[in-house]
Amino acid sequence: MKATEVVEKLQQRFPNQPEYIQAVSQVLGTIEEEYNKHPEFDRANLIERLCIPDRVIQFRVNWVDDKGNVQTNMGYRVQHNNVIGPYKGGLRYHASVNVSILKFLAFEQTFKNSLTTLPMGGAKGGSDFSPRGKSNAEVMRFCQAFMRELWHYIGPDCDVPAGDIGVGGREVAYMFGQYKALTHQFVGILTGKGQEFGGSLIRPEATGYGNVYFLENMLKTKGIDLKGKKVLVSGAGNVAQYTIEKLLQLGAVPMTCSDSDGYIYDPDGIDEKKLAYIMELKNVERGRIKEYAEEYPNAKYVAGAKPWFEKADIATPCATQNEINGEAAQALVDNGVIAVTEGANMPSTPEAVKIFQNNKILYCPGKASNAGGVAVSGLEMSQNSERLKWSREEVDAKLHDIMNDIHENCVKYGTEPDGYVNYVKGANVAGFLKVARAMMAQGIV
Repeated sequence: MKATEVVEKLQQRFPNQPEYIQAVSQVLGTIEEEYNKHPEFDRANLIERLCIPDRVIQFRVNWVDDKGNVQTNMGYRVQHNNVIGPYKGGLRYHASVNVSILKFLAFEQTFKNSLTTLPMGGAKGGSDFSPRGKSNAEVMRFCQAFMRELWHYIGPDCDVPAGDIGVGGREVAYMFGQYKALTHQFVGILTGKGQEFGGSLIRPEATGYGNVYFLENMLKTKGIDLKGKKVLVSGAGNVAQYTIEKLLQLGAVPMTCSDSDGYIYDPDGIDEKKLAYIMELKNVERGRIKEYAEEYPNAKYVAGAKPWFEKADIATPCATQNEINGEAAQALVDNGVIAVTEGANMPSTPEAVKIFQNNKILYCPGKASNAGGVAVSGLEMSQNSERLKWSREEVDAKLHDIMNDIHENCVKYGTEPDGYVNYVKGANVAGFLKVARAMMAQGIV
């Protein structure tokens, strides 16, 4: 297998899907050597079968707004690979959603889920609907309309979606209620549910907590303590909030937070009280991050920008894909950042990744460092199947163990001759081998 040739062929077949091609290219370039050690993979055309999703489901979603007008959005579910378990991956509600983005996310999810060692395949879905600016009633009607189509293609042993950007506890609850009404069944069809109806403790916190647990492990390879380190965080949603919370618990100093309009930089650091304000602002009032600078005048707000040009020790992007470009990556390196751990999916461009690795800083891709969310989703599925509820301590301990294991596998497959750990290669090879071996065992299907 020559990675460049495979990518070129995929680009010809899917010319208008840049995010998907980017994700495939990044993975294939790192697994090529390992893949070619197994000639049986090539005979079974495994690489093409692995890159192309099992199916892409598209549908129209009609819903009625508060003025009585009928609105139409597109809905999608990309079921990429279920060779190691039921399809599993989030639903994203955002104006930017399209087939390319969802194919890239589902492809990445396949390897991320493999890394957790839990029995979950890879999928992703969502809609170009945005909850921003919509009333609760409008969000409810959209979620119900979306589920009226999606329910045909999902099930507790088939495909179990979760939340993603734009899909939090409110949206998951509305979709769960509609699925229950349509099927007359109470099953664990979605994860990220409320505590009252089958949700798991630690699930809201899991992606952010897992991100920081992984960061801790990375720093330990260099004998570095997280305590006292200044950290740049992007995003202001679930992942960013709980990344900040865990950073605070471990003695680090988060300095920034952002949304699509701009970012805030607090020279005094974001403490517990300020984090509580952010959570109230974003989760309840659904306001904009610029209001933080109005509440805390010592902080500055920078409109239309991202926080990567501020000075700090560590950066953790927790917003969206391709938010750190080459210029931003170079600025982080120049400003002395020693580690970058991704809470979002593919937030660093290929140019940025190359800059991090060329400068030998600790850098981990999202498929490893943000796998905590889907890991606890898998634990939520287990609890639902057994009709059990585990304690907060039990779930957190399992999450910590899973993140430790992922880090160990990344080091195993990613350590280079000079001792530098290429976490991109380590994560990709470890995730790939499990999926590849399962595919070979199950035949040509």
